[in-house]
Amino acid sequence: MKKLIMPLLLLLLILSACGGNDDEKGQTDSNSNEMRTYESENGPVEVPANPERVVVLSSFAGNVMALDTNVVGVDAWSKNNPRWEEELQDVEEVSDSSIEKIIELEPDLIVGLSNIKNVDKLKEIAPTVTYTYGKVGYLEQHIEIGKLLNKEEEAKEWVQNFKDEAETAGEEIKEKIGEDTTVSVIEKYDKQFYVYGDNWGRGTEILYQEMGLAMPEKVKETALEAGYHALSLEAVPEFAGDYLVVSAFDDQDNSFLESETYQNIPAVEQDQVMKVNANAFYFNDPLTLDYQLDFFKEQFLGE
Repeated sequence: MKKLIMPLLLLLLILSACGGNDDEKGQTDSNSNEMRTYESENGPVEVPANPERVVVLSSFAGNVMALDTNVVGVDAWSKNNPRWEEELQDVEEVSDSSIEKIIELEPDLIVGLSNIKNVDKLKEIAPTVTYTYGKVGYLEQHIEIGKLLNKEEEAKEWVQNFKDEAETAGEEIKEKIGEDTTVSVIEKYDKQFYVYGDNWGRGTEILYQEMGLAMPEKVKETALEAGYHALSLEAVPEFAGDYLVVSAFDDQDNSFLESETYQNIPAVEQDQVMKVNANAFYFNDPLTLDYQLDFFKEQFLGE
């Protein structure tokens, strides 16, 4: 009789253990599918508690990656960022028109700017959250994305560390070059030149907002409120500061750099020009901001 009881007990223990594993697996699956309410600028949206497959259709790929969240699809600008080549090697390039491709990616969250198209179709694929560019400050924007991804504390910690480091660097730079020394940021895209205010990427947020470096009066008058101002090559010298940041695309015609107009700019003559890769400097997400901050510290302070 004992010989029969022992195998039976063992069988019951095995079945119990298997049942326990099934319950645990079911609980895990349940957690992975858990939803929460995010208060977006367009109202409440039910989003995954912990997103695992995010499609970013504009601007925010660096924010999502900085918060260690998996990205499965990104916009062309992010895909073409030379600094993210390795990280985004296996990530699909998508747009707001790539509906079928996005469906195949099986995202659990879609993020983009408020001007993307086909939002209704995208919402049928996965919870979709959009942001209006500039509606909140660029650092507050990162915290908002932290809230969306359920990683608000991590976002806040990065913001505080960044502000502290940038402010310290700004004080050191102003001590070295002078409080009133001006810096301007220009870019040529296609056949048009632009000068930028203090909130349009290209390092402008760091230079003007966090470091507190001076902006030329002409730039203040034309670009500060709008964010940018279009101009001709002939007008560039009027907007050039004592230091000049030139944002250039490698695949564009940059022959203006050899022109007499450009070469005669005082900042150029005094070798106070910082040329940057526009594709790498374009955004104002944490990954790009850290890169920009290190670049400016090296350029101004030799660190």
